[in-house]
Amino acid sequence: MGKRIVIALGGNALGNTLPEQAEAVKITSKAIVDLIEDGNQVIVAHGNGPQVGIINNAMSALQKEDPHQGFTPLSVCGAMSQAYIGYDLQNAFREELLNRGIQSIPVCTIVTQVEVDPKDPAFENPSKPIGKFMTEAEAQDYAAKTGYLVKEDAGRGWRRYVASPKPKHIIEAGAIRALVQDGHLVICCGGGGIPVYRTEKNHLKGAAAVIDKDFCSELLAEQLDADMLIILTAVEKVAINFRKDNEKWLDAMTPDEARQYAAEGQFAPGSMLPKVEAAVKFAESKPGRTALITLLEKARDGIAGKTGTRIQL
Repeated sequence: MGKRIVIALGGNALGNTLPEQAEAVKITSKAIVDLIEDGNQVIVAHGNGPQVGIINNAMSALQKEDPHQGFTPLSVCGAMSQAYIGYDLQNAFREELLNRGIQSIPVCTIVTQVEVDPKDPAFENPSKPIGKFMTEAEAQDYAAKTGYLVKEDAGRGWRRYVASPKPKHIIEAGAIRALVQDGHLVICCGGGGIPVYRTEKNHLKGAAAVIDKDFCSELLAEQLDADMLIILTAVEKVAINFRKDNEKWLDAMTPDEARQYAAEGQFAPGSMLPKVEAAVKFAESKPGRTALITLLEKARDGIAGKTGTRIQL
């Protein structure tokens, strides 16, 4: 019997420009449809780093050209990126399914909002750089006009910084679940979802924040009662002592082992660490659940236990 699998696509599955994305999704679709052809039910989440940056820069350029436009909220840029990435992905998936004679699986994209806590400590220490690099003078002028926080980014220039809060609840979870149960291939939670919080009278207000897509994908997998969470990245397996003489690639970890390696500083913050933390959370959320970290092109072999790093109880 096939598995219900949530797949978190990394940036390498989408490219960095519009033309790159159009080509990258063709390769991505083949790997995903391989899993469907094996009898698995797949739900796709994805990052949006380069894409939301392109949109944010474009809207900033528009505001300079026409000041009446005002500054576009990051939440709106995130919504735009979900639709534009989803457009390419769903067409690539549909084409690949039909080319293999699979006509019974509809494909759709859900623009997804994800609730965060406005009191999340992340809002006290914004740590996620976004947008273009600026000189210090440009950054200070930008901050004065917008009220946004700007900081120097690792000596490369100045950028806007926003919070990265943890996801609490996927607003469209019910709609996603209904579509999945009806046999759709659903693309959702793009870029970690649009971060929102509740105000009075049930209004959802967009937050100037970025949710880590791996944590959001883990929450999605829990809410859909998935059997497996696959986090796709740029390496075939997780390593300890990465790029050192005693480098070791891991076939499997228990949650306790993963936490011990994390405490030793084995996983880079903002890179492998959130992937491992999300994998651990899913593996511990219910007996029998498995998380897998691997390359896109190795996902099929990873499900079969031939490669990748599996995290399970």
